[in-house]
Amino acid sequence: MKPLIFLFYFFSFCMTNAQDVAILKYNGGGDWYANPTAIKNLVAFANTNIKTNISKNPQNVAINSSAIFNFALLFMTGHGNVLISDEAALNLKNYLISGGFLHISDNYGLNTYIRRELKKVFPELNLKEIPSTHPIYNQTFKFPNGMPKIHEHDTKEAQGFGLFYEGRLVVFYDYETDLSDGWEDQIVHNNPKEVREKALKMGANIIEYAFTN
Repeated sequence: MKPLIFLFYFFSFCMTNAQDVAILKYNGGGDWYANPTAIKNLVAFANTNIKTNISKNPQNVAINSSAIFNFALLFMTGHGNVLISDEAALNLKNYLISGGFLHISDNYGLNTYIRRELKKVFPELNLKEIPSTHPIYNQTFKFPNGMPKIHEHDTKEAQGFGLFYEGRLVVFYDYETDLSDGWEDQIVHNNPKEVREKALKMGANIIEYAFTN
């Protein structure tokens, strides 16, 4: 078997056995480490409410590392610049086409950069707005109006976008909502209980969708 084919099947095998979540580290100076309590709180919510069994201490993984293949879902956020090298773009593409899933949460300021860098990963694909009828909004928790609004910045509507590879949603991008802000400890943003609950339910839906698709 040729080495590249072997690696593809090896990575595919890893993906089918992964049931964990990791935070994606990237270059460019953007704060990939933003919202430090968010994923831990989301994991706790998901484990309780949709019966997942995700590690309570999420790891950080570099975008150019083979370690990303150990996780079913990668989470990425930040406010600023993102730079993805050619090597990292290929690594991320192989991960995604092997069954992986990437959730990007715009923490306000990421949009210009992430749209540019995703073209390095999938030059032929464009982000498409995901309709409220899509399964990602209709898992255990129902969002009949699509992406919920968590934080207000400039009165734009909250939107969910996706990249589809051979018909499968491989990247989900929440925009103008600051979804992951709603997962953080209550004291960080002082969000009302109902706002945090809405954000956590949408986050749990993303996990559930990623783990079953």
